[in-house]
Amino acid sequence: MSSSDLLTSLPNDYLTGQFLGRALSPAGPCIIAIRDGTIFDLTNTVSTMSGAIERRVFDGGEAIGTVEGGLPADWRLLSPVDLQCIKACGVTFALSAIERVIEERARGDASRAAEIREQLESRVGAGIRSVVPGSAEAAELKAALIEDGMWSQYLEVAIGPDAEVFSKSPVLSTVGQGAQIGIRSDSEWNNPEPEIVLVCDSAGTIVGATLGNDVNLRDFEGRSALLLSKAKDNTASCSIGPFIRLFDDGYSLDDVRSANVDLTIHGPEGYLLEGTNDMGQISRDPTDLVSQTTSEHHYPDGFVLFCGTLFAPTQDRDIPGNGFTHKIGDRVIISSDRLGSLENTVTTSRDAPPWKTGIAEFMRGLSARGLIDRI
Repeated sequence: MSSSDLLTSLPNDYLTGQFLGRALSPAGPCIIAIRDGTIFDLTNTVSTMSGAIERRVFDGGEAIGTVEGGLPADWRLLSPVDLQCIKACGVTFALSAIERVIEERARGDASRAAEIREQLESRVGAGIRSVVPGSAEAAELKAALIEDGMWSQYLEVAIGPDAEVFSKSPVLSTVGQGAQIGIRSDSEWNNPEPEIVLVCDSAGTIVGATLGNDVNLRDFEGRSALLLSKAKDNTASCSIGPFIRLFDDGYSLDDVRSANVDLTIHGPEGYLLEGTNDMGQISRDPTDLVSQTTSEHHYPDGFVLFCGTLFAPTQDRDIPGNGFTHKIGDRVIISSDRLGSLENTVTTSRDAPPWKTGIAEFMRGLSARGLIDRI
């Protein structure tokens, strides 16, 4: 990976932060750290990101170069998570709640979205933005919407006491910086979802954050919420990276709460779409999302949690009123001032590089390298 690519993926203040990542070397996946502008290989101390997070192995390692010099020429970045479960929360912003209701009422037909959006904004837009989920005011709004025939399962998780939490992607299946991301070849209405991803240990303690793209198929989920797994979990449909930024004196959960996550899409035909996910407008605090994710569950190898997105692109691309959908070759850039930049190119899940390194193959690789006892 060239020095310019590495510098572009890191935030401007990378010299003052602590970062963990994964890279593929000729020997296999490695755990790397960036401190004070130097890249360190931690693999001989800890061979998994899950273990590094759980045991707080952030220091030490063998220096392999500087950020300015880039990774070794035959190395490339991977998704910064390995054995952690990949969880996600949905409908955590008022705007995204309205968009999910639109999908439901349109039955996945993009041509009906504009008309339904206008109706919903005029009826529930102000109310849903002003209530705290699970509060007495939220219950009153729910009752009024039911009476008015406007209730939806998506409004339930938007303003009700329970957040939507789902499993986004299998362990070891995520892609990272520079990889292709996949949409189903039979999807006609889909979009990126730029999000902050919290990184948690087995106890549910949040130790850092990174960026993610929770690639979404609006037509599939719009036809039925029971198609959520098909809409969310496909080959290369989950991108995370470029690095995990660890919490320290200079970066904390408050920085996550106030972050902007910017999205830019460059289409192969010259199309440009820009938008921002403002975490300050989230309906549920990140700590509440983590608490609801742990709930009555255990994650012995830790987990990462997509926090949801405010941004659902509605800007028309081809046909007026049909809004946005991806095209093959779209270059998607998700960035945030304190977390860096995650860039991927759109293909289909059918044509994306197949996911072959499952848990068994991953463990065989560590064993062959004499690293199995350092997990």
